[in-house]
Amino acid sequence: MPHDRVARRSLDSAATRRAARHWWDSDADAYQREHGGFLGDADFVWCPEGLREADAGLLGDVSGRRVLELGCGAASCSRWLARQGARPVAFDLSARMLAQARAGARRCGTSVPLVQADALALPFADGAFDLAVTAFGAIPFVADSARLMREAHRVLVPGGRFVFAVTHPMRWIFLDDPGERGLVAVHSYFDRTPYVEYDEHGVPSYAEQHRTLGDRIRELVGAGFVLDDLIEPEWPDGHEQLWGQWSPLRGRLFPGTAIYLAHR
Repeated sequence: MPHDRVARRSLDSAATRRAARHWWDSDADAYQREHGGFLGDADFVWCPEGLREADAGLLGDVSGRRVLELGCGAASCSRWLARQGARPVAFDLSARMLAQARAGARRCGTSVPLVQADALALPFADGAFDLAVTAFGAIPFVADSARLMREAHRVLVPGGRFVFAVTHPMRWIFLDDPGERGLVAVHSYFDRTPYVEYDEHGVPSYAEQHRTLGDRIRELVGAGFVLDDLIEPEWPDGHEQLWGQWSPLRGRLFPGTAIYLAHR
């Protein structure tokens, strides 16, 4: 991306939503070609470190549970949940990502209900789900993530759980470089200004938001959740696959993912 088309600049919710939809509609096919093999057609991989729900058991027994996957992408997590006896619904803002979800269902023979929706205005009734989950979906791509937390709280039953993985906020200190250049701190951890890319016409085409660990906990608590745990997966021995800025070099020195476990 040319330097004159990248900036740290505030965007309102409407511009952020348009950028997210544009990016994921444009990038969905390439994203699946690059990462689909790692994610699987019916598997639940929490993060580039390769932590799988089958091994971690962060969700507990999901059999019979009504589960909402936020920002589902190709919905591989929801298909895995369905195979464990859950009753998942997967939603995403991107129509092209949902097309990838339908293709994944055809390949593996497991289908789940798919909904095109905005995470800030969920089209579901209060208390419609027992569990809400997302692995890097929706949360970094909305301007008002506190509102997303309130929406997640609203659609969960009392005692319902919200478990989500996002980029660890420490990563915002460094350049998006998996090599040695990515080991030097260049940005303030406390600068919440979003990262924005622009197209050739100067229109925002990608936007990603930064929140500190404290910000995220305050959002959850402010929405009415109780934080149960915060997991920072370590880079496992023998895992050599690069994923953008994630790499063995960086992953062995500082966390790349934060997984929050909370309940209503």
